[in-house]
Amino acid sequence: MSPYVITILLSSLGLGTALTFMSSHWLLAWMGLEINTLAILPLMAQHHHPRAVEATTKYFLAQAAAAATILFASTINAWTTGEWNIYCLSHPAATILITMALALKVGLAPVHFWMPPVMQGLTLTTGLIMATWQKLAPFALIIQMAPFTHPLLLTTLGLLSVFIGGWGGLNQTQLRKILAYSSIAHLGWMIIVTQYKPQLTVLVLITYIIMTSATFLTFKLMATTKINTLAMSWAKVPTITAMAALALLSLGGLPPLTGFMPKWLILQELTMQGLPLTATMMTLSALLSLYFYLRLCYAMTLTISPNTNNSSAPWRLQNTQATAPLATLMIMTLLLLPLTPLAQTLTN
Repeated sequence: MSPYVITILLSSLGLGTALTFMSSHWLLAWMGLEINTLAILPLMAQHHHPRAVEATTKYFLAQAAAAATILFASTINAWTTGEWNIYCLSHPAATILITMALALKVGLAPVHFWMPPVMQGLTLTTGLIMATWQKLAPFALIIQMAPFTHPLLLTTLGLLSVFIGGWGGLNQTQLRKILAYSSIAHLGWMIIVTQYKPQLTVLVLITYIIMTSATFLTFKLMATTKINTLAMSWAKVPTITAMAALALLSLGGLPPLTGFMPKWLILQELTMQGLPLTATMMTLSALLSLYFYLRLCYAMTLTISPNTNNSSAPWRLQNTQATAPLATLMIMTLLLLPLTPLAQTLTN
């Protein structure tokens, strides 16, 4: 694809997200979401592979259904209240419809069905955009709507997402599907605390984007998309393999890595709100996600690929990619836990 076309598409992605961020009118927010969707479709289908075209079609149908639902529900609210303002959402049916449509947009359970097969059909670079940037605009609307949404609905979406995100990744062998279920589980952690402390949701979203970007860029540098090829990565790029294992443990939320901070703060907030049962269920469900992260670490660090005594060692990969973004994100993924007091101050 021409660099000029890619520049236009990426600029459109930024424009759509910025338009949704700045809008307080449902029509403008809907337009921003549509620009966002239409800009990423050519990036998804640029390789003309049947699986990429299939993923693009599935993504388009899911996003079109969500956008139509948002427009329909905001029209209902405007019809009953006479207001298109996002902060004047008072009709209960419109509130539930828009919440479920935004959940479909980002891939929250139980409307997550499109996300794993779509991620599987994309390259790692496009999958990175799908797992990070495409979550920003819908989450901005979810945070604005949280005060008007029924608390039980958000709690149910969060618990379902964490359980299904952990359970669905257990038997996967494709890294992109594993990262898709990881994304679903992390979104569940974000959505459950939105109604109590929106600032904490923004902090968790930022740390999720940092950790997921580091993981995607690491797999891209290692040129691997399946678990069975991870066993050969130790001989090719040993340093990157060690960093990848630590990044996966950070995604799992193990101390003393950065990923422990959002889970710690969310569990603390849920306990302070008088929801110890919900906090316990979230903690136990995090063990499901931790299992498949440990499975990937085991494949990378504790196994070797089948070979014979007279086989030659694999060639070291020649690095042709920019490593400065990966180095910066990896340092942030591993070493930000000491900044937890500062994060607590900013979210209070």
